[in-house]
Amino acid sequence: MKQFNPQKNYILLLVVMLCFSVATALFQGVQENYFADSLHISRSGRGIVEFFREMPGLLLFLILALFYKMPEHRILRVGFFVAIAGILGFVLVGTKLVPAIFFLTIFSAGQHILMPVRQSYAVHSVEPGKEGSALGLMRSIQSVGRVAGFFIVPLIFLITANTENGFIITFVCVIFFAVGALVLSFFLRNEGGHVKRERLYFRKKYKTYYILQNFYGARKQVFLTFGPYVLVLKYGATPAVIATLMGICAIISIFSSPLIGKLIDKIGYKKIMVGDTVILFLVCLIYGFAHHLFPQQIAFYVICGVFILDSLVSHASMAASVYVKDLSDNRDEMTATLTTGISLDHVISIIIALAGGFIWEHVGIELLFVLAAVMAVMNSLIALTIKPGIKRMDDRMQEKVT
Repeated sequence: MKQFNPQKNYILLLVVMLCFSVATALFQGVQENYFADSLHISRSGRGIVEFFREMPGLLLFLILALFYKMPEHRILRVGFFVAIAGILGFVLVGTKLVPAIFFLTIFSAGQHILMPVRQSYAVHSVEPGKEGSALGLMRSIQSVGRVAGFFIVPLIFLITANTENGFIITFVCVIFFAVGALVLSFFLRNEGGHVKRERLYFRKKYKTYYILQNFYGARKQVFLTFGPYVLVLKYGATPAVIATLMGICAIISIFSSPLIGKLIDKIGYKKIMVGDTVILFLVCLIYGFAHHLFPQQIAFYVICGVFILDSLVSHASMAASVYVKDLSDNRDEMTATLTTGISLDHVISIIIALAGGFIWEHVGIELLFVLAAVMAVMNSLIALTIKPGIKRMDDRMQEKVT
């Protein structure tokens, strides 16, 4: 049997995630406009859609419990297969709202299944002390895929006769790249066979991480759900504008993700956790009040700039994964903890999705983004409580060996 090579396996993982990133970027590039133009979803309705789309994240620990004896490389295949089934169904039901939301949720389930597994692959494929760099490289490669996807979208709408045809061609491209990722994933292997994971994993030592995930999930959800929709409904952004903005974010991420990863290794995850949320506090306030501070056209450009800045600093969330590794005793524990963390950040995410749409509809986006700013401050305060001097997982395992 051919000897397992972790480095080659990691490189193949990067290629797989590159293909899937193109697919997700293509979909994300037209998603908001498709919701508004084809499905006619309102501001409060956007929150309801996001509630269902984020439900698989909340239930992730239960979903992955179904595969708790399955090797991680096979879980990746399951994730790709579910995502492909979701996008196929989404395309086939057309503009029927309820079936569209159902298949969007299936697509989201596939995406969420991949999240903890790909992070675990990355941090265990490099030498100790380079985990942040490994995560940064993976995010950089994913950003390359996102750049490609986001800039394909304007080209599609440039050459198509109408918006409806543009949507159809884009969704076909999504399916093509997602299938490509699935096919390539069959060449991935897993060292040591099956990964033994507990069905539900909670430990007291991770309590700070769990709290951080809730505040991060709240802040993230406001921008993920309502950031692009503000541009579409309030400022009239077209699919080409949204995709171009996201493409710019992805281009910047190619270079910023490895840089942030190296900063995590150099100055520590605690400082990164605190610093990025201080910036996010200002970002949230500007996003919510730009239309009061500037004329409409200038406010639009300011919002575009803030949208890009939010994307840049959001990569600091890698610090939490490195923090978890330093707390974990082994790889299986880390994967289980990341899975639980993703589910926990979705507890508040689905609440924010529902409440955020209602707040925007009946009060205004100002309060919505003020609440996001408060969540950013809370995230910083909790991060300040992290105690220094945690012994790395690799050091503890080495001590057991010797």
